[in-house]
Amino acid sequence: MRRLPGRPEQPRRSRPEPAVVHRAVRVTVAACAGFYTFRYGLHQPVTATYALFAAVAVGVLARVEGGARARVRTLLLTLPFAAALVCLGTVLAVHAWTAALGMAGVGFAVAFGSVGGPRLVGLANGLQLFYILPCFPPFAPDTLPQRLAGVATGLVLLAAAERLLWPEPPPTDYRDRVARAARALARLADLAAAECAGRRPAAADGKADGKADGAVVPARALALLDDLRFSRIPMMERPAGPGAVDRALAHCATTLHYIGAELLRVRRLGSVGGPYPQAAVLVTATAHALRAAGCGVRAGGPVPSAAPIEERIAAFEVARTAPGPAGAPAPAPAPGPGRTAAARLGLGTVALNAAEGARFLVLATRTARHAPASPDDTPPDRRPGPFWYAHEPAAMLWWRRIRGNLTTRSVYFRNALRTAGALSAARLVAGALDLTHGFWVLLATLTLMRTSAVDTRTALRPALVGTACGAGVTAVLLLAVGEHPVFYAAALPPVMLFAFTAGPVLGLAWAQGMFTVVIAMVFTQLAPAGWRLAEARLVNVATGAAVGILAGLLAWPRGGGQDLRRRTAELLDRSAAALSETVAVVTGTGPARGALGRARHSALLTEAQYAQYRSERHDPAEDGPDWQAAVLTGQHTVRGAEPLLARIPPGTAAAGPDRAAALVRRADQVAAAFRGQGAALLARAPADAAERAVADARGALRAERLAATRLPAEPASLYTVDVSLWLTGLLDDLARVPGNTGPAPDGPH
Repeated sequence: MRRLPGRPEQPRRSRPEPAVVHRAVRVTVAACAGFYTFRYGLHQPVTATYALFAAVAVGVLARVEGGARARVRTLLLTLPFAAALVCLGTVLAVHAWTAALGMAGVGFAVAFGSVGGPRLVGLANGLQLFYILPCFPPFAPDTLPQRLAGVATGLVLLAAAERLLWPEPPPTDYRDRVARAARALARLADLAAAECAGRRPAAADGKADGKADGAVVPARALALLDDLRFSRIPMMERPAGPGAVDRALAHCATTLHYIGAELLRVRRLGSVGGPYPQAAVLVTATAHALRAAGCGVRAGGPVPSAAPIEERIAAFEVARTAPGPAGAPAPAPAPGPGRTAAARLGLGTVALNAAEGARFLVLATRTARHAPASPDDTPPDRRPGPFWYAHEPAAMLWWRRIRGNLTTRSVYFRNALRTAGALSAARLVAGALDLTHGFWVLLATLTLMRTSAVDTRTALRPALVGTACGAGVTAVLLLAVGEHPVFYAAALPPVMLFAFTAGPVLGLAWAQGMFTVVIAMVFTQLAPAGWRLAEARLVNVATGAAVGILAGLLAWPRGGGQDLRRRTAELLDRSAAALSETVAVVTGTGPARGALGRARHSALLTEAQYAQYRSERHDPAEDGPDWQAAVLTGQHTVRGAEPLLARIPPGTAAAGPDRAAALVRRADQVAAAFRGQGAALLARAPADAAERAVADARGALRAERLAATRLPAEPASLYTVDVSLWLTGLLDDLARVPGNTGPAPDGPH
């Protein structure tokens, strides 16, 4: 089969990994133990069916990841929700239309529950099945106790198997990734501090000259920062839940990216504007804060305090505005005194930015460790502040996440609507056609439907081929063996083990084919069955696949890529509004109107859309821009504005109305560059005009900083430099969006 564009070809595994085999053994043992106990030991076929079904639904069709303890906890927490869905399905099975209406509600609620984080994403398919099976005839509410007993038994047995049979070790914790990145940035800060002080940096081992570390340390830090991207992390390990801890860990990641960018700018500006001893002391304090956060983010480590870095920041603020050579920009050697003085001013600003980032990192780390939150000192007109989530109860955080995604701009909302529509339609079709074992129709729709029509069509061919082959094997088996339950009881465990091992290794065709054989062996032990059981399986899978394809074609057929350009352009537009509003607030030329919060929300929606886009096949033409760079640009806009607003009192960022108006004009130029890049993305046009706008805005900001060198070293002129450097950093981020991943221009820009 020809490989579709947009998805790198994956090497076929020739043999299963141990984890795949171990998982197959656990599910097989749990499913067969419950099934045989109730079918042959207690002669309760209904309970036996639901015990096997529960173990397979959660163990195979859902994704329960993590270490053994985490898996057991997830399975036991799933039990009450599974029981509620079984009760609901049993009651609504009275009519096909009531079952379909219930399917629409359950389908939407369970799929939309994915906004709650990766664990709910992994459980979604399994939870759907707990409603699907009982919502089909026969309508037998009197068997509800047996059904619930079977579900409870299956889940408890699976939890016991997870704990006792080759228990999985915990995967790499995101906290460990954050800790490693923080330590690498601390080493980069040591390097930058030594260069700011005008001395040669020590090597990592402390025994030799560290000149070679000048290239190695930044490269390692950037690599570890790249490992924090959600697109680089398995879905189940991402801190993407609505709770305060997950939000704090995600905050740590974006803050580390911000600190890394500022430390690189410290090194660039230090080569022209140094030595600057006060900045060196501040960057050293930043390194200490990074190490404290790296140690404290892990469970069991000492919870860091923000007091040391806050004291250093306050001392530096006093020192850089003090008269005399200790605080004022030093006279620059010819040639180019203005350039050197501007670089020195900029060096102080980026050192302060890195320190502010380290302070925010420590505060986010404290939240991730459940430490008491500091009072929110954000003025009411500029709330929510950067750590608003640390002051909200868990229920309110969930409500904010749900409310924020109740829009067609959210991929979670779109996927939930698509799933609900497809499953309810499949239930109506199965009821209208009076299909035998109509449950298989919805199972096929659920397992074959993807988030884009292309991916659904791609899954269709191997699924139908595999099902047809499995149906053929099943028909031959039923004709040859006949009604001999003992044979099927003996053959079921090895066949089930092979099926659950072959599927992940050999692909969808093998998974569908072997699953067809497995369920045939199960049903022949519950009631007499002939070769037409195989025919019913093939018809039902084809019907379910047809419904899934139709739903995929009607509801956002291009999946995450459908509006990625529009969402990214919207993110750049809202980031432009946020930076303009921030400059207006600090210069006293305008009030806060919530643009920063809207930019933060837009970044979350765009990041979710990009994550889904990465999981789909897509048009190679969409690969041109660096979508992740666009998301980071939006995040850096927010993360950079937050410390500026906390540090600069409103109306004090410029020395007089003329300077304020000039700074606002520069911000408008940067905002225009953001919007120009967004327009280029929408038009699929070269970003030449946007790149010229970036260059023009960068030149204007450089002129603004040169003008600041001719003013007294008072807070207003220094704040002007702070704002100017922040805007320049955003231009550096924006320049990477068209796909240019090279370094920012050299020099004190």
